Amino acid sequence: MRKAKTKSRAERHVSYQKPALRSEAFARALSEAKLCVAGSGGLRSLFEQAARKAASLPRQPFKENWAYLHTMLRLVRAYERGEYQQVSNDALMWIIAALNYLLAPFDLIPDKTPFLGFVDDANVIEFVTAKARQALDDFMIWETSSS
Repeated sequence: MRKAKTKSRAERHVSYQKPALRSEAFARALSEAKLCVAGSGGLRSLFEQAARKAASLPRQPFKENWAYLHTMLRLVRAYERGEYQQVSNDALMWIIAALNYLLAPFDLIPDKTPFLGFVDDANVIEFVTAKARQALDDFMIWETSSS
């Protein structure tokens, strides 16, 4: 008999009902992520662009997921360098999709929109953090144990 999967509080809280997750921009970011994982190309450029963007982002919209956004960046960098390969393709795809969305010039709410410009980006990061939390936590454990 299969044990029923129970969703964490974060997974229950985050759903596809948020408009950013149903947007064409997120669908495009996810499609590009699937191609990237299949071909493992473009990760260095993705990391460099996303790291520059993250350095200029306001923290407030991201709340408790701010640290996870930076963990996503470090994981992609370590994966691209071949230093860390213990991440599933599925988790890597979600993380890449989140970073792609963060970089998208035409996402649901343009980043230049005062006060609201990063709310959609934060929603995507929150969603992906919930989807890939175990992979992100495992990576942080690896980071601390390998230094």
